Amino acid sequence: MTLLTKTARRWARRSVLALGCLALAACVTPGPGVGMGPRIDTSKPVPVALLVPRGSGQAGDDILAAALENAARLAIADLQGVKINLKVYATAGNPQQAATVATQAVSDGAKIILGPVYASSAAAVGNAVASRNINVLAFSNNTDIAGRNVFVLGHTFENTADRLVSYAVRQGKSRIMVVNGQDAAEEKGRAAIIAAMGRHGATPAGTSSFEMSQNGVVQAVTGISKTAKANGAQAIFMTSGTAGALPILSQMLVDYGISNTGTQFIGLQRWDIPATALELGPLQGGWFAIPSPHLTQQYTARYSAAYGKPPHPISGLAYDGIAVVGTLVQTGQSDALNTTGLTRSVGFAGVNGLFRLRPDGTNERRLAIATLAEKQVKIIEPAPGAFVDLGS
Repeated sequence: MTLLTKTARRWARRSVLALGCLALAACVTPGPGVGMGPRIDTSKPVPVALLVPRGSGQAGDDILAAALENAARLAIADLQGVKINLKVYATAGNPQQAATVATQAVSDGAKIILGPVYASSAAAVGNAVASRNINVLAFSNNTDIAGRNVFVLGHTFENTADRLVSYAVRQGKSRIMVVNGQDAAEEKGRAAIIAAMGRHGATPAGTSSFEMSQNGVVQAVTGISKTAKANGAQAIFMTSGTAGALPILSQMLVDYGISNTGTQFIGLQRWDIPATALELGPLQGGWFAIPSPHLTQQYTARYSAAYGKPPHPISGLAYDGIAVVGTLVQTGQSDALNTTGLTRSVGFAGVNGLFRLRPDGTNERRLAIATLAEKQVKIIEPAPGAFVDLGS
């Protein structure tokens, strides 16, 4: 795939040479679904179904649907020695319709399904085609739906939390307090951080939450600051994003005596989107995780040149899905798209860097550690290189 850098390809080759059969022996034992996947004829174009949320009546869904298709076709054009027959199906963002078109896609000959986006639709699709021995690479980031024949390609809280907690511990910031908003997504983020702390030997310095409103933050900030000080928190890990409570929360923490220079601020969500977030004073010097910037920039330039506009932030997942299929089909094996192939330990090279799919349906993505300095994004630790084993 011409879009992928020489560095990414070198990582992948190095992984293959270093691991061989030993890597497969190091894999976590797969659960139900091991070996699931159809036989394919790699000498002919491989039928692939792309499920997009077109037809929901929401303009945003139609924009996303077009971007996903564009990215998938861009990836197909970049394949070397592999032919894919892509058919696109509209789910209308509806689980029932998603299941119906997925069943139709398999009847039409699809050997693997890319998409859909929304978790409920992806779960419905997985159920609908499981008995047909078909795997699903969903564009969701919700790990609750992962498993059996459903793999999530989206960037997950679990992966981001693990990367940031590991880095914090290595930097001597192991006493971590977690602060989250009181909604399902941020509570899931809190759980991901706490689990990562357990894996990496971090010391809990308390948790605190707030009602999802400006007044909720105002009411909670006194207790948050007191807990942080009483427990000697070296870092405060916040689940909120720049479009939510993060701007007011971070500012009020500073106002209540929590110095962003003395206490490390860490974010579960990206702090570089939108661009105006770069100017938030309390976030300067904080840590967050992002995909490899040079690969993202390459993809943006390539997509923009092809379609005359920048890509949708989620569209790269469709490119990654095609990259998975293309890489596996290139092996020439008739069982290339089964669960064993999808979960190969060396992973895949995508537009956001190296990633791999785990036997439990979740994913692991190599992320860089970033900070804001002088209102600009700076990488303080590049994304790690080749995968060694499923515990790396």
